[in-house]
Amino acid sequence: MFTGIIEEIGKIVEITNEKENKCFKIHSKLSSELKIDQSFSHDGVCLTVTEIDIKNSTYKVTAIQETLNRTNLAKWHVGYEVNLERAMKADGRFDGHFVQGHIDAIGIIDEIHEANGSWMIFIQYQEGLGYTVSKGSITLNGVSLTVVDSFPNAFSVAIIPYTWGHTNLSKLEKGSIVNLEFDIFGKYVQRLQQMEMNRI
Repeated sequence: MFTGIIEEIGKIVEITNEKENKCFKIHSKLSSELKIDQSFSHDGVCLTVTEIDIKNSTYKVTAIQETLNRTNLAKWHVGYEVNLERAMKADGRFDGHFVQGHIDAIGIIDEIHEANGSWMIFIQYQEGLGYTVSKGSITLNGVSLTVVDSFPNAFSVAIIPYTWGHTNLSKLEKGSIVNLEFDIFGKYVQRLQQMEMNRI
């Protein structure tokens, strides 16, 4: 379980292929604090740490084909900056919202513009894959955000300067592909509605 509060931006330094899987070596100051088999959020995707090199401050994770198909990881390249968050401690303070690290859909950035000290981002996604509500929660590349405007297959979020400067959201541009995880409570409501409609 994660909260969507990003701890650090890591940088991909190497990508290798293992059959259909991709292995990513990532440089991060958090490397020395990690453990093998630890769950670690990368742009909102929960991946398992498989190797740690404390001397060079790097670690490795592996993404299987299913993950590559459903997220933006297939677009990652050497030099890509990735949002990182360790799993929440049981006795930790809960600052964001419930984030599972399971991506529901990929979104496409439709528009970004500055708005008097903050930034507005408009995102489109395939209709039916999830729902948003105004003032509800959404996870964008692992970042816990509040929805401003909600539409059937699109939504907007406002980014404060701190989040803009401490995540990879500042690297986004029109057409960028981002990972979306919809609010878990909304997903349960959506499932209940689908079950009810099937009974009718």
